[in-house]
Amino acid sequence: MNLNINELEDYFINIGEKKYKALQVFEWLYIHKERDIDLFSNLKKEIRDTLKKDFVLDFIKIKKREVGKNVKKYLFTLNDGNYVEAVLMVHNYGISVCVSSQVGCNMGCKFCESGRLKKVRNLETYEMVEQILLIEEDIGQKIQSVVVMGIGEPFDNYDNVVNFIKIINHAKGLAIGARHITVSTCGIVPKIIEFSNLPIQVNLALSLHAPNDELRTKIMPINKMYSISKVMEAIKTYIEKTNRRVTIEYVMLNMVNDSLDEAKQLANLLRGMNVYVNLIPYNETNNNGFKKSSRVNEFKEALLKMEINVTVRKEFGDSISAACGQLRSKEV
Repeated sequence: MNLNINELEDYFINIGEKKYKALQVFEWLYIHKERDIDLFSNLKKEIRDTLKKDFVLDFIKIKKREVGKNVKKYLFTLNDGNYVEAVLMVHNYGISVCVSSQVGCNMGCKFCESGRLKKVRNLETYEMVEQILLIEEDIGQKIQSVVVMGIGEPFDNYDNVVNFIKIINHAKGLAIGARHITVSTCGIVPKIIEFSNLPIQVNLALSLHAPNDELRTKIMPINKMYSISKVMEAIKTYIEKTNRRVTIEYVMLNMVNDSLDEAKQLANLLRGMNVYVNLIPYNETNNNGFKKSSRVNEFKEALLKMEINVTVRKEFGDSISAACGQLRSKEV
């Protein structure tokens, strides 16, 4: 079901019912995790019959799992035969899930496995929510935090991603707090501005990965449309409107973007902004020439000396298909 709570309330009003019945449906779907409308027992049979006529609860399915230390990767089969994936990660602060937002991706980042497989279509809202529901069912535990950083560019599927956020954040939905939801973008400027007006203040992450336009354009074609200066202006607008700190993601590619000079350029770019840098050790694949940097710690120390807040993302599961899109690429 693709509707957020407000849309579902409007639906019930339009069929001549009280809008509170939307909350009852949300409880069945997201609290009781019930997929059979006939078992929504506190709704009249006539309403259940109307729901069955108007909605199809035809869910995605788990096709494959790969398990590593503190990590589990899921491949899902969609109803049209396409595949997407999600990753469960166990942290000391709880369990998080990284979900996909599209089948494939058109952004074409040179180092990204999911970008190697071009966009087939956007995911529907329910297909994103269902990734979390199926993982919760599989592990028998509640997911504490969600990141939209899997296959696809979330802001290229903006409306469905925002609906997804509204559903998983709602108290009768999955009740995941706004501060525990993060959306990552490669820098689609108009949508960053639009996102700054979202009433639910979730976290924003920017996939930057290079400190200058020449290098970023080489590895991220989106930079031809939205240069670093345009993206950083949008980020500044976002911070000013929301008063929230932004994560700057920076994948560490050996001998590409990991020199001390590039660390200095990055520090100069970000100095004075309410951001922190998350350095990402690269997950190597067989489909491009990029390698994991051997200078992650030196890069981190250089940024710290220049008074830039920086962390290094914990590495998960060398024994699994760790790169985003790698598990799906084996199937297509």
